[in-house]
Amino acid sequence: TGHSTTAQMMFPKHKQGLPWTMTVNGFSVLLIFIWGFCDCQPMRRIEECGLTCSQGFHCKRKDNYSFFNELCQDPPASLSTSVLQAMKISTVMKCARKRQCSLYLNVKGVVNFDGNIHGVEICALSLDASWPQCKSVRLTRSKQNKSKDQKQVEIQNNCFEVSAGQLVHVTLKTIPNYCGVKLEQQYYVEDCRNGDVGKNIPICVAGKLDYKMDKVKKAISIHLSDFLEDQDYHVRLCHKWFSCEDIGAHGLIKAEDPSKSISLQYSQLLPCLCIEGWSALPDSRRTQLCPFQNNTEVLWDSVTYDPITHVLAWKPSCPMQATVSLCWQTESHDQCVNLPDSSRTDHGKIEYGHLDINPRLCMKFTTQHGSWIRCPFANGLFSGWTMKLETRAEQMQVVITSQTKATFSVAVCNKTLLLLCEPLQKLPSLHVENSGSVSLNISSDICGSDICVQGWRTDVNYSIPVQICDIPCPLSSLDRTSVNENYLQLITLVAMFIALVSMLAFIGHLILRALHRRQLEHKNSLKAKVQHISSGLASSLEQRVSILYV
Repeated sequence: TGHSTTAQMMFPKHKQGLPWTMTVNGFSVLLIFIWGFCDCQPMRRIEECGLTCSQGFHCKRKDNYSFFNELCQDPPASLSTSVLQAMKISTVMKCARKRQCSLYLNVKGVVNFDGNIHGVEICALSLDASWPQCKSVRLTRSKQNKSKDQKQVEIQNNCFEVSAGQLVHVTLKTIPNYCGVKLEQQYYVEDCRNGDVGKNIPICVAGKLDYKMDKVKKAISIHLSDFLEDQDYHVRLCHKWFSCEDIGAHGLIKAEDPSKSISLQYSQLLPCLCIEGWSALPDSRRTQLCPFQNNTEVLWDSVTYDPITHVLAWKPSCPMQATVSLCWQTESHDQCVNLPDSSRTDHGKIEYGHLDINPRLCMKFTTQHGSWIRCPFANGLFSGWTMKLETRAEQMQVVITSQTKATFSVAVCNKTLLLLCEPLQKLPSLHVENSGSVSLNISSDICGSDICVQGWRTDVNYSIPVQICDIPCPLSSLDRTSVNENYLQLITLVAMFIALVSMLAFIGHLILRALHRRQLEHKNSLKAKVQHISSGLASSLEQRVSILYV
């Protein structure tokens, strides 16, 4: 049910003019709205609105409001300080048929009836009304009620028609209208979020929407159900920001249309693209269906560059909490290193002016769901600059060529990590005119696998550093020592080869000499044997001859 704030009665004491106050139990404004959302209890139904009084009294109602009703008079001294004891407000529902109901305020007041008053006036004023609804109630005792001790009367009137979600100011005053003698309350009528109200009050019946996608035709087919069958129904596509902004796709489902369907065209499936529907009744509640909220990647495609103003910009097509920064992509395209002081978290358009245009300059978008990178200059169609290293007559030079007028800084650094280059020496700045080049001599000692020459523009807000690493050392320095070492190694090898050949020759000579000696000794041995045999044969022959002659 709805709930009310503090009600009080101001009652000035006769002649002395000192106000009396009576507080009726109520709730704070915060509790009004919290309780107003609750659909814990079903709302009481009534067949007809009307006026009732407690037993023993007659009530007669008169609907009226006049400016003169606001005029008051001083209360008499005999008027009881508790003439108006309490006021309680609730909401009731009157239904003609299903989903055709109206809301009414049910106001109960407790009055101490005496001769100083003739009745009470109950008024209800809402913020969207020019005049209050007022009901005058005349009180008389019934003929059966002879006892004048019974003074307390309970009055109930439930004929104040209200709308869902209204804030109503209710007052209970005496007739005649005594100054300062009244009870008043602020009452919040249940809104469409209340289950009973949402199902039965026509302007709260928003219908249920279902959809199907046709990505080829870029169309969304929408089907309607659970709606007011005797009313036309509006459907549109919109972009949801603080409100849902119309994008031109709108349709009307007629009450007599049996299909209860319609197809609407879209241009892009943005995460804030919603389907909105509502009954053709004035001030009807609207229902929204936003099925593309996770389709955030399409947002990062709206990066633009203005070559005239030299501004790189991104304007979100939908509200999005994202951190945007500039970064430069490594040559392997596996990392994008953030540029210093480029992070932005604005919710609107983000701009970067006076940039160093480079194919590897990118924008990085980071949300709670991940990171995305867009590189608008990756096609290489934008003007830029290059840096290279040349060696001429044992002299190393850094040569920078630029298609635009620019100023550069050059430094020598030690590449300690993959993406970190520790500065070692800063070299003089270089100025290049349009489509020109400039060179800078550097020491031949600047060389090595971890030594880099790094250059960047200093006449812009953001510039990507260009690095040349793994610099070969010239002959005049490290190569000369290397050549001498190579010569020494060659001479050593030749000497060792000659010594080895000499040794082998000497050994061969000794072997040949030994062989020759052995051959001579063998020959002499044979010669001696031949001589010995020859001498033996000769003596044998001489002996035989002598025997013959004897």
